[in-house]
Amino acid sequence: MGNRLDDRISSAADRTIVITGGNSGIGRAAASMLAGMDAHVVLAVRNLDKGRAAAKTMRGPVDVRQLDLADLASVRAFAEEFTDPIDILINNAGIMAPPLGRTADGFESQFGTNHLGHFALTNLLLPQIRDRVVTVSSIGHRMGTIDFDDLNWERRPYKPMPAYGQSKLANLLFTSELQRRLTEVGSPVIATAAHPGLAATNLYRLQGNRLLASVTEAVIGLISQDEQQGAVPTLCAATADIPGNSYVGPRRFKETFGQPKLVGRSREAQDAEVARRLWTVSEELTGVEFPEL
Repeated sequence: MGNRLDDRISSAADRTIVITGGNSGIGRAAASMLAGMDAHVVLAVRNLDKGRAAAKTMRGPVDVRQLDLADLASVRAFAEEFTDPIDILINNAGIMAPPLGRTADGFESQFGTNHLGHFALTNLLLPQIRDRVVTVSSIGHRMGTIDFDDLNWERRPYKPMPAYGQSKLANLLFTSELQRRLTEVGSPVIATAAHPGLAATNLYRLQGNRLLASVTEAVIGLISQDEQQGAVPTLCAATADIPGNSYVGPRRFKETFGQPKLVGRSREAQDAEVARRLWTVSEELTGVEFPEL
């Protein structure tokens, strides 16, 4: 076993891996790499046509299934129809800093998609999962705080980046509380998390101000890594021999790029009481609870 985490990436051959949002960005890169390792990859995507187009570029048989994380009815339908065992679930899909929007169930779009959709999906699929759950967070979690009085930005003036930070902080709190619960019931399944650093993907395409968008994209282009390198932390979190509740990210310049390593997280992301409270609230909002295993 090497000292570098990417030396620890294990074979994914013949393993069933479900990845949300696997038709673009680091999700697509991760899915392509896993398919290249002879894994049975399932792209869980909102747009079937885009998912099928992405699948055609990947090695081997890659399945495409419809899943809209911004609609709990779609999440439930996916879980009801997908009855096969799953080795690894990768909660990758996400949106970043859009204008204020609401999911089909009335949640703020980032909190609803990035956290609540994956929360419901994971718990519904958990009895079928044999190895691990990987949730993709962000260095942006450090700008987040969990406002239990207004999780869905119904009273506060909406701020896109703090809302994004809250959703990504929620991803890490979800991972830690999921691991605590899995350990408590003696499950062999583990929960891990990853972040891509600063990867040049379409997630950073800003809306509105074209000049600001072009300047931002130019700066990101200078200091970011490509989608393939941005996907390596996800692969490590999914296949490397690491403990539950591990968080994997790039090692260089404030975790923006470079080879993967185990990284730290904000103080609030380590708060077990906040994690438990968020879990309880998430169960109430989604109507989905931790299953009997």
